[in-house]
Amino acid sequence: MENNSSRRDFIKKTALLSTGIFMGTSIINSTLAANKSVSVPSFFHDNLLNAQEATYSLPKLPYSYDALEPHIDKLTMEIHHSKHHQAYVTNLNKAIETLDKGIVDKAKNLSSIFENMSLFPEAIRNNGGGHYNHSLFWNLMKPNGGGEPKGKLGEAINATFGSFDAFKKQFADAAAKRFGSGWAWLVVSNGKLTITSTPNQDNPLMNLPTIVAKGKPVLALDVWEHAYYLKNQNRRADYIASFWNVVNWEAAEALFIS
Repeated sequence: MENNSSRRDFIKKTALLSTGIFMGTSIINSTLAANKSVSVPSFFHDNLLNAQEATYSLPKLPYSYDALEPHIDKLTMEIHHSKHHQAYVTNLNKAIETLDKGIVDKAKNLSSIFENMSLFPEAIRNNGGGHYNHSLFWNLMKPNGGGEPKGKLGEAINATFGSFDAFKKQFADAAAKRFGSGWAWLVVSNGKLTITSTPNQDNPLMNLPTIVAKGKPVLALDVWEHAYYLKNQNRRADYIASFWNVVNWEAAEALFIS
């Protein structure tokens, strides 16, 4: 976990942030009303990974900043999206400008970045990962979400973990026990569902020896303190419990079967 000094700095900086909303170029073309179900088009994930980018841009949220309340609060969502995610996008573009000509073409999309991860400096790894992870995360949540997964994903979860409750416990444990900042993931790895976690902004798509379970993400949970500290302070377990009320299982199902 971050030390007390960094927490105080975070709270202090947060208090100074404007509540103005920055909404960048959207990967998904419409922002849906907070009381409506949010789905992810089948092309979303492939488009996120493979779109040829002159410059990377911040996607719109597919719902309003207050749509996930009371489970995740409006101010956290606004800061998380318009400040933290925007910073990853901005810094990714800046880092790409510094690349040698021999590898700059390999930064044309996120899929290429992740496949050639060892060629890139730390700034590409951190900010490229941050951009992908958050773009996916926003779409794996929705207002009036939660419940249990159905369809092929629900069947696979029950077959792999024994029950949905057993899956929830294992996933929550991975999120809670991730030391410091990072992510918990449900991925398809070697044809099987696997729960894993990664530090910082790493993800299971990165071609790195440190990635324990390389595979396609189906579900993701951000456990950086900026994702929950305003509402939950140091109570990460409370934040994890809240997440189950906003999961977009339809989006997870689309990722699983695609």
